[in-house]
Amino acid sequence: MSRPIDCRIIENALLARLAARVLGGRAAAMVIGRRLLLWGVPAQAFLDDVRWRRHEACHVLQYHRYGLAGFLLRYAWQTLRHGYRHNALEVEARAASDQPGFDERVHFHP
Repeated sequence: MSRPIDCRIIENALLARLAARVLGGRAAAMVIGRRLLLWGVPAQAFLDDVRWRRHEACHVLQYHRYGLAGFLLRYAWQTLRHGYRHNALEVEARAASDQPGFDERVHFHP
């Protein structure tokens, strides 16, 4: 296995707060490049949630695959065309949440 991608966790991030509000939740996580933005959840609670960690690790790997602009354009297009739930990048990330070891490709740290 190649070296894991480092991803920095940022708690209490305004963009994650906006995402939580838009999605109607009290907590949210969102990835931008190699940054994981959290709102309403401490970093350790996120790290302890293996399914959530795998989901967000998938988004980190998608950024790695498509690049920043490529990911953001795909994500926006998929969401506009199919909605958030059926966005292909979200579908892939939900599937990754059930794959043991998937999160080993990304190292999340404060």
